[in-house]
Amino acid sequence: MTTLFRNIRILAGIDRGIGDQPLRGSDLAKMTVIENAWLLVEDKVIAGFGPMDTAPAGIPEKDVVDATGRLVIPAWCDSHTHLVFAESREHEFIDKLKGLTYAEIAAKGGGILNSAAKLNAMSEDELFRLAWIRLQEAAKSGTAAIEIKSGYGLTVEGELKMLRVIRRLREKSRLTIKATFLGAHAYPAAFKQDHEGYLRMIEEEMLPVIATDHLAEYIDVFCEAGFFSLEETERVCRAGMANGLKPKIHANQLSHMGAVELGVALGAVSVDHLESMDEAAIQSLVNAGTIGTLLPSAAFFLRMPFQPARQLIDAGAAIALASDFNPGSSPSSNMNLVVAMACIQMKMLPEEAINAATLNGAAAMELASDHGSIKPGKIASIIMTRPVPSLAYLPYAFGSNHIEKVMVAGEFV
Repeated sequence: MTTLFRNIRILAGIDRGIGDQPLRGSDLAKMTVIENAWLLVEDKVIAGFGPMDTAPAGIPEKDVVDATGRLVIPAWCDSHTHLVFAESREHEFIDKLKGLTYAEIAAKGGGILNSAAKLNAMSEDELFRLAWIRLQEAAKSGTAAIEIKSGYGLTVEGELKMLRVIRRLREKSRLTIKATFLGAHAYPAAFKQDHEGYLRMIEEEMLPVIATDHLAEYIDVFCEAGFFSLEETERVCRAGMANGLKPKIHANQLSHMGAVELGVALGAVSVDHLESMDEAAIQSLVNAGTIGTLLPSAAFFLRMPFQPARQLIDAGAAIALASDFNPGSSPSSNMNLVVAMACIQMKMLPEEAINAATLNGAAAMELASDHGSIKPGKIASIIMTRPVPSLAYLPYAFGSNHIEKVMVAGEFV
């Protein structure tokens, strides 16, 4: 399949030849663009691009897309989601409006434990059907690469069921999907007073099957007071690493207890959330290989302080943006809104936010060699906007749908 985009007003996100490395510091605000451009897609990959006076001839009109007045940018790379779940939790939304905190809702059996009970009662086929609908919605809003976590099973069968669903999504979808085992999301009620018992279940019953069946690439832990301690987090991460999984950590969402520093010490691919950061945590990410993934829509939904993006960027940390799509604290997979929130609430420049949601998001899933920028040979996953005046207009006019077409791996969705 061949597609030629012609007369592109602005082709943005052109690769700068940094390989798999994320952008950081002042480089995050830089974006290479070509005005009045063309882009050629052949089969699943980008075949070439350039200014219109060098556009290839002889492409049949049926394979040509007129992009006059439109922008073309890399598709979103959403590196943190919980897309597989059984039911929404809008009743807890009402509890939040009445003043209950995230921790208070969890303490009375809501939150993660509520989702776990519903998921364990649902068949794998129904869970897949619902997840497929959500995945298609994410694709239509411009996401082409996505990480999906387990963590709503909290039983051996429930966690494995979630990971099998993620594998089925990967097999059916054109999106690039990475799987993360998050069995250490919360302690099940039966193990509330028996942490050792649940940790051994993860180590002895879940991880060996996950490793043998190749059900995940990453292991994650919710490191937080009332969930998993710093010592428990390290134990679970090391058990995952012994089974071939690379660590990620839910870090510093509600408090700073050393989770970021632990992630860096373990060589974690990313530490995610980072709403509660102190100077030590920020400095630990400077020059580290670990990416700090910011989830502004979760902070928005929970009415928490937004992540200190400016301090992290100015210090030289590598950051990515992701949706945290989940039923309890971020019920949206719309990365366009995430980018707008990053600009409006965290004072990121439009170029910084777009880079963080594309190339750096890809790096947070170890996909930067194939995703996140415009480069010949990379997967042809791109967004073509409606006619808009500039890149800055995308987060500025946050209430409008600016997407006209989304291409995932060479095909329009």
